[in-house]
Amino acid sequence: MTGRFVPHPRLSLFVALIWLALVNEINAGAVALGVALGLLTPIVTGPFWPDPPRLRRPLKVLEYCGAVVWDIILENLQVTRLILWVPNDRLRSRYVSVPLALTSPEAITVLAGTITMTPGTVSAELSADGRALLVHGLDVPDPEALVADIKARYEARLLEIFP
Repeated sequence: MTGRFVPHPRLSLFVALIWLALVNEINAGAVALGVALGLLTPIVTGPFWPDPPRLRRPLKVLEYCGAVVWDIILENLQVTRLILWVPNDRLRSRYVSVPLALTSPEAITVLAGTITMTPGTVSAELSADGRALLVHGLDVPDPEALVADIKARYEARLLEIFP
């Protein structure tokens, strides 16, 4: 019964909790709408992903989230410094191709989303073969260092999380 009515229970719970966090209020209406969204989202999106993503080491997700939050805080300060004190003509803005060892579509999506959420970088495009991600950086003095940082900070952790 749970398989058809709630095809992805973790996603349902996650959507309901995110909804409650977004409305920032717990009352009967918010809970009811959160539960409704949590139940409907997997049913509506089910045809697009018939199998739930597999996680090799689910507890590593917490470590990954902590690293991402820390990087977002640090990069916010860095981008603030760039905006306030570095003239536009001194910024070294450029596109960098990041070769990927990730093969799971879910892992690549998480990596692209993480790069975009981190201030100063944006995921611009995934290559047709899924082997490289084009990333735009606001200030990139050393493209190889940016690639190495992305691979060490994010991709290595995602390789541990996703099969």
